Parts: sequence; structure tokens; C-alpha cells
Amino acid sequence: QVQLVESGGGLVQAGGSLRLSCAASRNIFGINGMGWYRQAPGKQRELVASITNGGRTNYADSVKGRFTISRDNAKYSVYLQMNSLKPEDTAVYYCNNIILASRSDASWGQGTQVTVSA
Repeated sequence: QVQLVESGGGLVQAGGSLRLSCAASRNIFGINGMGWYRQAPGKQRELVASITNGGRTNYADSVKGRFTISRDNAKYSVYLQMNSLKPEDTAVYYCNNIILASRSDASWGQGTQVTVSA
């Protein structure tokens, strides 16, 4: 059973910070990389940050230098520290296994809403 529970979103002013958390079921945390995705109204879901099981990270250009992804393998959890937030970061944020997320029938959690006011 796939389970993903995202939390930590909220309303913040531009320039502020938030820390998102994702608790994943053991079967999807696995050996693949985990990623944070976001979907803004009227836009496709996009990958903003990823981390391999060994801790190697990668970021979308739009968040590089502002967001930091991390993971706790013992807790099957992945985190996203977001600093210097901008109004264009407003979206629903999701986490998922990188491989599973690429499937057309991928299961997703409920996500967590991040709203950044100007």
C-alpha cells in the first residue's frame, strides 16, 4: 500500500521560510530517490528537488540556492526547507518516489498548500 503524507505548508510573506515534511510508507521509500513536486493552479506538476538514497541532491533552477531537500531513512521521511520564498512558489507541494512518480498511474498524497503573499 502506497502512503504519502505531506505537512508543513501554510501562508507566509515573501522572503519567509517554511519546512515541509513527508512521511512515506516503507515500500515506496525504498532504494530509489525521493522528490518534492509542486503544482500551481493551471500548471502541470513539476519536480523541484530530489535526493538519492545516498544523499545526492538536485534542484530545479527556480529554487536552487533557496530550497534544501533532506531525508531521514530511519523515519522514512523526506523534508524540504524553503527559504526566501517568492509568490511564484505558491503551489500544492507533494512528495513521491522518483521512479513511481513517473508512472501515469502513480499514487499521490493529499499534498500541502504553500501560499506566499507579496
